[in-house]
Amino acid sequence: MEFFFFFSKPEIGMDRINQSSVIEFLLLGLSERPEQQPLLFGIFVGMYLVTVMGNLLIILAIGFDPHLHTPMYFFLANLSFADACFSSTTVPKMLVNIQTQRQTIPYGGCLAQMHFFMTFGALDDFLLGVMAYDRYVAICRPLHYSTLMSPLVCVLLLAACWVLTNLAALLHTLLMARLSFCAGNSIHHFFCDVVPLLQLSCSDTSTNQTALFTVGSMILTGPLSLIILSYAHIISTILRVPSASGRQKAFSTCGSHLTVVFLFYGTAIGVYLFPPSSHSGGKDRVAAVFYTVVTPMLNPFIYSLRNNDMKNALQKLLGVHTFSSQGL
Repeated sequence: MEFFFFFSKPEIGMDRINQSSVIEFLLLGLSERPEQQPLLFGIFVGMYLVTVMGNLLIILAIGFDPHLHTPMYFFLANLSFADACFSSTTVPKMLVNIQTQRQTIPYGGCLAQMHFFMTFGALDDFLLGVMAYDRYVAICRPLHYSTLMSPLVCVLLLAACWVLTNLAALLHTLLMARLSFCAGNSIHHFFCDVVPLLQLSCSDTSTNQTALFTVGSMILTGPLSLIILSYAHIISTILRVPSASGRQKAFSTCGSHLTVVFLFYGTAIGVYLFPPSSHSGGKDRVAAVFYTVVTPMLNPFIYSLRNNDMKNALQKLLGVHTFSSQGL
């Protein structure tokens, strides 16, 4: 509460203070029908366990296999970590709410959830851009790969991703903390997202909306532009490869990454680059399920099932020797 009032204007009257003294919010979840809660709980428990276990296996396989200690797999391991954390900021709280039949989340907890959700979501975004750049250097400038993607450069790129995403999330958190909430405390969502919170505020949210659009545009379209430019050069280079097998191998190293890019951006752009007044609660919740739960769950399968190096590393990690290297 002290944190909240610190950002309130000292000259406002007692009525306004009473209006803004929200100590908790209600997360209404994906459905308000009691008969659907057990089904939702079972589905999301299963999806969350698959997400955490799948991404953890990717991290362990890369860590224990020296053949995978390359820039591409370094960033893939960090993407898996970000995916696991991304889902962990929202799904466990939703499951607890369903199980306990309590939908409340403290004001401070709501801001914290929003902050970490935006941090790991933006980190996913930046890592996808960096991975596209890595593929560009590997395919289009192979002779300079060891220099352009040296261990020091990889660490600096990762550090830049962390710093930029935390700064963006902190900006939105501080801007949200200065708002008053007097339009009720029921959030028609399963986690504390920026757009539903802005819809509850009775303060002037123009600064928040401007920051959301401006920063959101840079976070989403910046890495996306890098991805598009990288793959434009990659495709141009691959098409000049005379060998059909060489072209197929080059495309196969990019196919998994492109699949994840389409899944992630297809839902995130529609949610964060349009003003809050244009959003439909039901559609936003469905879109949020895709990029917060479904995409992080599918990423380990997408990156491992069509990647022989990754499959071999997983087989060694799990002690499986019966599958052919040309398996799934």
